[in-house]
Amino acid sequence: MKKVSILLVLLLLFVGCTQKPPQTKEVLKVGMELAYPPFETTDAAGNPDGVSVEIAKEFAEYLGWDIEIINTNWTGLIPALQTKQIDMVISSMTITEERKESVDFSDPYARALLALIIPIDLELQDSDELNDPQYTIAVKTGTTGDNFATQHFEKATILRFDNESNAVAEVVNKRAQAFIYGQLTILRNVKSNDQATKPFFLSGEQNEAWGAAFTKGSDLTAQFNAFLKQYREDGGFDRVTEKYLAEEKALFDEYNFTFFFDFD
Repeated sequence: MKKVSILLVLLLLFVGCTQKPPQTKEVLKVGMELAYPPFETTDAAGNPDGVSVEIAKEFAEYLGWDIEIINTNWTGLIPALQTKQIDMVISSMTITEERKESVDFSDPYARALLALIIPIDLELQDSDELNDPQYTIAVKTGTTGDNFATQHFEKATILRFDNESNAVAEVVNKRAQAFIYGQLTILRNVKSNDQATKPFFLSGEQNEAWGAAFTKGSDLTAQFNAFLKQYREDGGFDRVTEKYLAEEKALFDEYNFTFFFDFD
């Protein structure tokens, strides 16, 4: 009986030694600034939420990895990537030549355009007409709208503000004839001030393409591009639009503005 017991113990020990330890998934660490709803934000419980969060989660699932969303101040996103605190950034980041010197970008997944909010009774055939001494244009300091106005409306008076609300107020009160900003913000402000303002298309602007950023030479760049192609074909952008941007999409369509995910 003792021999049987000893053999049984040895057998159990052998089985225990040959069992593989539980496998743990790799973790995709994604940096974004959760301060730009509905793209990067938090839900009522304080959890990361929004378009970029959804895309990042689906990419992690595509890889077979777990995910960790790391809320990072905007100016710290690229440094965090360079020091490998995070694996990627997806945070409505415009692809620029300057940033390409520090990181690798994916193919564009969205594009943003500027637009104008103007007084409802101002008749324009083309935004170029605003390049005239009789007009005043409001901008938010340091934005692409500020840069565009400086370069294209040098004959007009440029009023610079630290926040968009003050700039919009100038147009509502007819102290300025236009405010230049991203289309989404413009349409939201028109909706809030539809008795006093209307949106207007901005001529001569180049698309601002958004891309995910990766460490230089990272294999994840090519993997994200492959995922992005599949995601678009599978209707992923239609799903996030319906979930987060349905009202905005209707506004874009109403005014015939180019939507974020329209690449046709």
